[in-house]
Amino acid sequence: MDSNLPHRNLSAEAPEYTAEWFNAARPVWDRLLPQLDARLVLEIGSYEGASACYLIDVLSQKAPLEIHCIDHWKGGIEHQTAAVDMAQVEQRFLRNTAISIANGAFPVDMHIHKGSSESCLGALLSRQPKPQFDFIYVDGSHQAADVLLDASMAFRLLRVGGIMVLDDYLWHETLAGNRDPLAVPKMAIDAFINCHFNRLRMVSAPLYQVFLQKLVE
Repeated sequence: MDSNLPHRNLSAEAPEYTAEWFNAARPVWDRLLPQLDARLVLEIGSYEGASACYLIDVLSQKAPLEIHCIDHWKGGIEHQTAAVDMAQVEQRFLRNTAISIANGAFPVDMHIHKGSSESCLGALLSRQPKPQFDFIYVDGSHQAADVLLDASMAFRLLRVGGIMVLDDYLWHETLAGNRDPLAVPKMAIDAFINCHFNRLRMVSAPLYQVFLQKLVE
């Protein structure tokens, strides 16, 4: 993290977000997260840290938390087309999460994995013993092939009884004015659920997110 951050009174500062995507998920997460005994958490796709900060804010009030965040901070085609300054996005992530950690009631052990989800998930899967996450949030690439790979690899890191949230179920790209069936998460999420239907159950299915619980390895 930014070496200057620890020298400031971060607990008195407010986070800064330029995107409001996570706000739509808050009502559902408000109902779900307090019920979970989640102490080991994984997030794929962190952007400015809105979801990571939410997890830290809620879960670190009950017990010590270990959270792993995966992102390359290069952005997707939608960010590149809009000329989003991803270096600034990454700095906001570092500052925002530092503020949430400073305000936690219990210690937060945060691990930032900067790189592609494929390589970072592969590294986690190769660890001995393999991590068994209580809660995993998949919100990285919107390309169907990427979403399917992220979900499949992440599911192997989810403990039995753990919850995995797949974001952007009905999201679609409109930059070119046409819908590309391979540039949407829905196809991948449907394929993943169909391939693992006997190993999971659907906890909730809001409009843009799918919540799954792992039943068996």
